[in-house]
Amino acid sequence: MIVAEAVGRVLAEVGVDTAFGVVGSGNFHVTNALVEHGVRFVAARHEGGAATMADAYARMSGKVGIVSVHQGPGLTNAMTGIAEAAKSRTPMIVLTGEATDVRSNFHVDQDALAAAVGAVPLRVTAGREAVEETLSAYRTASRDRRTVVLNLPLDVQQDIVPWRGLIGEFLDHMVASHRVVADTADPSFRTPAAAEIDALARLLAESRRPVFIAGRGARHARAELEELAAATGALLATSAVAKGLFRGSPWDLDVSGGFATPLAAEVIRDADLVVGWGCALNMWTTRHGRLIGEHATLVQVDLDESALGVHRPVSLGLVGDTAATASTVLHALEPTPERGYRSAEVAGRIRAEGRWQAVRYDDEGGEGLIDPRTLTIGLDELLPAERIVAVDSGNFMGYPAMFLDVPDERGFCFTQAFQSIGLGLATAIGAALARPDRLPVAALGDGGALMGIAEFETVVRLGLPMVVVVYDDEAYGAEVHHFGPHGHPLGTVTFPPADFAAIATGYGFAAVTVTGADDLAGVAEWLKGPRDRPLLVHAKVTRERGSWWLEEAFKGH
Repeated sequence: MIVAEAVGRVLAEVGVDTAFGVVGSGNFHVTNALVEHGVRFVAARHEGGAATMADAYARMSGKVGIVSVHQGPGLTNAMTGIAEAAKSRTPMIVLTGEATDVRSNFHVDQDALAAAVGAVPLRVTAGREAVEETLSAYRTASRDRRTVVLNLPLDVQQDIVPWRGLIGEFLDHMVASHRVVADTADPSFRTPAAAEIDALARLLAESRRPVFIAGRGARHARAELEELAAATGALLATSAVAKGLFRGSPWDLDVSGGFATPLAAEVIRDADLVVGWGCALNMWTTRHGRLIGEHATLVQVDLDESALGVHRPVSLGLVGDTAATASTVLHALEPTPERGYRSAEVAGRIRAEGRWQAVRYDDEGGEGLIDPRTLTIGLDELLPAERIVAVDSGNFMGYPAMFLDVPDERGFCFTQAFQSIGLGLATAIGAALARPDRLPVAALGDGGALMGIAEFETVVRLGLPMVVVVYDDEAYGAEVHHFGPHGHPLGTVTFPPADFAAIATGYGFAAVTVTGADDLAGVAEWLKGPRDRPLLVHAKVTRERGSWWLEEAFKGH
């Protein structure tokens, strides 16, 4: 067996079940080896889409994402998706061919490329090292929650891997190696020092208005956080990427930050103790710090010590797994009656005001354009509750993020760490394959839709019953509303109309154009079945002013 074949087999043996990519000569053999050993391969139409699909698949499945690309341009095409994954600490392996001869047209410094965006560059160096070096890449991705670029030099790919005998011995070796991966002490069980646990327990015991904000690092910790919150009277909120985590709780405030409802912003701002659980507490989640009251105590719990206090100074930082830490703090609490922020009045307000759908607004639609709030509320009412929503970046993004409810934390995929537009459709594909039991919904702006439009073919080819919503304002709306009020010319960021419904139909979609609420009848008709084609909803949305979340974001620029 040669190296290229062995790498694919090793990954299949340790449990990889799905890989994404675009195949060229440099990754042909390793991709075929993955397929030969039972890994489902999903061919994308662009390497950038493949990387984002793998990222989204990892986030929604809890497994290591795999993307396979050609050397040189295959890797550079994938870099934006790799940057997003690296910034999000997505466990992912990028298998890439590598041209080491500097005279090759394909030669670039692939280690430098990976490191520049925060990924971990690793390499298979020889046949005799291939198994352990592949396992090391897997271990780094899965246990350290890192995005790894595993370089496969073209000449090394042809090396013979010495299995020391028959194929059965190889399988025995693999089982033993897998135990090394599985049995090494897992940092996710780490808990803070006893003194730090006691300090947080005291703060919770003294607090009268505590709020928990859970982020990506707490998506596995719902039960533990809800139990601790019940014991301390804390209200529950999330960062955008963890939206849905506390869905169904009567104390769920939904998202904190720019997407927060007026009620959520009010009660978080009035909290005397805010605890971030696996949450960066960055400017988006705290509205540039304005959601943290002047006299509030701020605490942060994170598995990564370097993340503590990066965006906001904290009074107490604890290094540990969020679920394990919450359980340990609960056992350290002294029983005290009538704790915290929970009251009949607060519960009533959350029921009445806790969702954006309940917040009144003046509909600005008309003259062939629909208010994006009206559009999104209408879709929320029509689409099945069991859905998985993926949102691209842009002026429009707040509407689906706020007005489309999701059933839980596995119902919302938000690739926004790098703030690149154009990732939304690929995100939806990866998420859909991770959760085939749910209706996939892709929310895109017109600019992002056109950037990622090659993957329309992938949606159709895979037979995904996806609803793709294009919020079309015929512009890069963020730039229009950022620079327009200052009198700058906008010809570089505005465009003539595009018929997205016709384009999508050409790819094999069903399509409906929406200019008013009545047009949503076309969506209702598609939902009746058979859903044998994906649906493109071309929404011509109002564009007079920027969304309120965008106005908040501009305060940081």
